[in-house]
Amino acid sequence: MADYAPAARLRTALRHFLRESETVARAEGLTPRQYLLLLQIAGAEDGTTTVSQLTGRLVLTQSTVTELVQRAEQVGLVTRSTSPDDARVAHLRLTPEGERRLAAVHGQLKGERTGLRRLIDADE
Repeated sequence: MADYAPAARLRTALRHFLRESETVARAEGLTPRQYLLLLQIAGAEDGTTTVSQLTGRLVLTQSTVTELVQRAEQVGLVTRSTSPDDARVAHLRLTPEGERRLAAVHGQLKGERTGLRRLIDADE
């Protein structure tokens, strides 16, 4: 019979991590989806990305990502600039306020990330 205990521990740790991420993001004035948006933009090559690229990373529809970006832009977390190669494409980048809030959440979650890494490494 399979030993499900390691998978169960990992799943529990992931749920705790996600819950803590949501709590910390909200404390910094971000929705959980805004936090993920900022993280994916900042984590992209050279800190810029497009809506099309984000749909795959966030596993959301293009219309949902477009709306999420528009709201983040309205509250000053994200800027967009038209691609010099294709006017239909907008490159997204964090504003200083977006960078500040992302850094605050990311910093507060360091211990949670470390704990997850330990659990994953112990299970290999």
